[in-house]
Amino acid sequence: MEKKEEKFEEKLEKLEKMVNELESGDVDLDDAINKYTEAMKLAKECSDKLKNAEESVNKILTESGNEEDFTAE
Repeated sequence: MEKKEEKFEEKLEKLEKMVNELESGDVDLDDAINKYTEAMKLAKECSDKLKNAEESVNKILTESGNEEDFTAE
């Protein structure tokens, strides 16, 4: 069975939970290392998603239907 891709909000919520657990100091070293590694992976995925969204938003369609970068004059 194919694993469903988590939504951005789900990844962000998971990341926040991991950060809170790590900040609490109640996590043993091995678990902390695993959580930190997973948190960094999630942070990169969220960052990449935001960057892609920003690039998409900054494109406009011209009258001819071509996409162009948006620049404010």
